[in-house]
Amino acid sequence: MKSVCIYAYGGPEVLTYEDAPRPHAGPGEVLIRVHAAAVNPVDWKIREGHLESMLHHALPLILGWDLSGVVDSVGTGTTRLKVGDEVFSRPDISRDGAYADFIVVRESEVALKPRSIDHIHAAALPLAGLTAWQTLFTAAGLSAGQRVLIHAAAGGVGSLAVQLAKWKGATVIGTAAGRNHAFLRELGVDQPIDYETVKFDEVIQPVDVVLDTVGGEVQERSWKVIRPGGILVSIVSPPPAELAKARGVRQAFVFTQPNAGQLAEIAALADGEKLKAIVETILPLSDATRGQELSERGHTRGKIVLRVAPAVPAP
Repeated sequence: MKSVCIYAYGGPEVLTYEDAPRPHAGPGEVLIRVHAAAVNPVDWKIREGHLESMLHHALPLILGWDLSGVVDSVGTGTTRLKVGDEVFSRPDISRDGAYADFIVVRESEVALKPRSIDHIHAAALPLAGLTAWQTLFTAAGLSAGQRVLIHAAAGGVGSLAVQLAKWKGATVIGTAAGRNHAFLRELGVDQPIDYETVKFDEVIQPVDVVLDTVGGEVQERSWKVIRPGGILVSIVSPPPAELAKARGVRQAFVFTQPNAGQLAEIAALADGEKLKAIVETILPLSDATRGQELSERGHTRGKIVLRVAPAVPAP
C-alpha cells in the first residue's frame, strides 16, 4: 500500500510518501480501506516531536488520525462491524495513522459514517467533532441558555463547536478575523468578534464557558470574561488550577479520546442536518506535505482533507 510516514522528527521535509506493508486486523480490530484522511495540528506536532514524551511513538510512524473509509476485513471478536461497512474514526493516536491506503483500528474506536455525506466530509468530522463534544459537553457540561465563547470559531474545531453549542441551545460568541464573520453567522454565531481589531475581553458580557483553541495570551485574557462558577476549557495547554480557584471558576484541559458512541451521535446530527463538516482544501495523499504546511500556517476555514481512494459520490 501507499503511505506517508516519518523516520525522524523534524519539519515537513521528513514526510516520506512510499510503499509500506499492508497491515492485518487482529482480535477486536478492523482493517479499513481509507478513502479520506483529514490533516490536523496534532499531526505536525507529532511530526516535530512535541508529543514524543507523552505518546512514546516508535519510528517509523504513519501519521494521520482522522479518517473515513470502508471496512475491508475484521479480526476475531468483533461484534458490531462487518466487511463493506462505511465507517469513520478518530483512532488511537499512539498507533500508525491514516495517511495510508489501509489502517487497522480497534472496533471500539469506529462508528458508521454519516450516510448523507461523502468520505471527504466524513473524514473532517471525527477528531474535531469529538474535541468539540468532549470540551463543551463532557468537560464543561454546556446546557441550554448558557453563554459560550469559542476562540478561533472558523477553524476545524471551532466551526463544529459553534454548531454543537447552538444545537444544545446556547448563545455563542466567536472570535475570528473579520473576513470570516459572515461565515460565522451562517454557522450560528450570535456575536462574532474580530480579534484583529477588537479586544474580546473588553466587549463581551460574562460567559459560562470559554473554549480555548489558541492558548497563550488569549487564554490569559479569557479569565476576565468567565462568570463565577463558569469554566475555561483548553485544548492547547492546561489552564492553571490556582488561577481558576482564585477567580472562583473551574478549568479543564482536554486531549481528545476515541469514542465510538459519541461518533455515532455526531453522525446522527450530520444526517439530521444539525452539523455540517467544513472542508476548505482537498489534496491527494501524495501531497500530505502541502497539507501539513497549510495546517501549520493556521487561519484555515474548517478542515484540510487528503483524498486517499478515488472519489465516490454520496448517496
